Amino acid sequence: MTLRPFHLAFPVHDIAAARAFYAGTLGCREGRSSDAWIDFDLFGHQIVAHLDPSARAVAVANPVDGHSVPVPHFGVVLTMPDWETLAARVAAAGVTFGIAPHIRFKGQVGEQATMFFCDPSGNALEFKAFADDAQIFAN
Repeated sequence: MTLRPFHLAFPVHDIAAARAFYAGTLGCREGRSSDAWIDFDLFGHQIVAHLDPSARAVAVANPVDGHSVPVPHFGVVLTMPDWETLAARVAAAGVTFGIAPHIRFKGQVGEQATMFFCDPSGNALEFKAFADDAQIFAN
């Protein structure tokens, strides 16, 4: 079976800021849009920013490997070269990392490169990569 793209719709409080962040900062190709929503291609997956002027992110976190991981969050598992490129792109854009790019679970099952940051509406994003993709679902 070929893995199909996922679809995720999420709230943003400012469509123009979402466009600048997802298309400009992250480099996502823009698809269809209206005054109230925008489709983006996030590494082959369809995400849709929907306008909710009152949208505010929930500030909850769980401890994971010595860091406070924001909940909820979303993102993509990338190849290591794509993860490194994105980390450099986001840093160069001056985005503040909630959890800076690093290797989590070093030397353990599930070792992965990870980073967290928020979009302008406070939606938390995580991008990760594995040196060995067999570790993605390892336990």
